[in-house]
Amino acid sequence: MQLLDGKKTAEDIKSEIAVEVQKMKDKGEKVPHLAALIVGNDGASLTYVGSKVKACERVGFESTLVKMPSTTTEIELLKKIKELNENDNIDGFIVQLPLPEQIDEQKVLMAVDPSKDVDGFHPENFGKMALDMTTFIPATPFGILELLERYEVETKGKHTVVIGRSHIVGRPMSILMGRKGFPGNSTVTLTHSYTKNIEEITIQADIIITALGVPNYLKANMVKEGVVVIDVGITRVPDETHAKGYVITGDVDFDEVSKKASFITPVPGGVGPMTIAMLLKNTLLAREMKRNK
Repeated sequence: MQLLDGKKTAEDIKSEIAVEVQKMKDKGEKVPHLAALIVGNDGASLTYVGSKVKACERVGFESTLVKMPSTTTEIELLKKIKELNENDNIDGFIVQLPLPEQIDEQKVLMAVDPSKDVDGFHPENFGKMALDMTTFIPATPFGILELLERYEVETKGKHTVVIGRSHIVGRPMSILMGRKGFPGNSTVTLTHSYTKNIEEITIQADIIITALGVPNYLKANMVKEGVVVIDVGITRVPDETHAKGYVITGDVDFDEVSKKASFITPVPGGVGPMTIAMLLKNTLLAREMKRNK
């Protein structure tokens, strides 16, 4: 069994990006600039955005953090997004989800300029991804592809089972794993909460990508020997024996499933760190696309 080490791979990617940024600086070119927009004081969101800002510093990007109160109206937020769209100094930006309930998430994501949508959530970018055109791939799926590629995990002709159909992970993953090229060329089954006898499907899978958010959902009796397991799930499970009072747990019963797997991602330290690294990669791509225009 080999661990797909997202922490190490993400550091490698950041080092590669830092080299590219240094080349830009040496030529006197503008370096990429990533902005993050956060509404409210959600603890997990603040931590995540903070780590994005640190990652920008690490690779030599410029970064801007825009904080708005939880009482922000939809109109105020859309006005701020318009400002970011029109700010020529900013190459890409993200709107941190979830948003407060008075704001229509879909309307907000639609308002982001597709050429600055480094999260890859805008329908224009999603459509381009589905059609195999050059575009921003959502950061988590992009990170999974990168892990499969760098660890040379064979995907051609394999049966990939995706558990979960969110627009952020499950749906794009099901499209990407079936596309031509590497990683891809696999036969994909997309499963979800209404799938019957799911274990009959997962037991046939060569590759399982699970993004369900149910701790320890995937058990050893649901997978075959030699399976490749990508665990996107991340849940805080209360645990009084732990200093923090909780442990971070994935969708996979790691101790048992890892005994049967050929490759598996740990939680934490698997897919999570890759997401931020690929957001930086998308921002670099946004800068290059703008320069080539």
